[in-house]
Amino acid sequence: MKIFKISFLILVVGLLSSDLFGQGCSQCKLIAEQGSELDEGSFGSGINGGILYLMAIPYILLLLLFRKRLVRLFKQFFQQKSKAPSSLK
Repeated sequence: MKIFKISFLILVVGLLSSDLFGQGCSQCKLIAEQGSELDEGSFGSGINGGILYLMAIPYILLLLLFRKRLVRLFKQFFQQKSKAPSSLK
């Protein structure tokens, strides 16, 4: 009886998790609804553009927040490269 309860619980969680995590973002849903009227090529480029837009925002924020550290890191990297022994050049 215990195995039946555990397997039933796993089945219920498996069925509910697809509804919980399969909602998607509002922009992707909007593009998908609008894309149903368009041809296949324009739908793909629209959804890819939306994904790239959503992906770029966190990287831009990180660049703005850590720009001084990044500049310092690049300066150190290029200074070490220029100080390399002449036999390695």
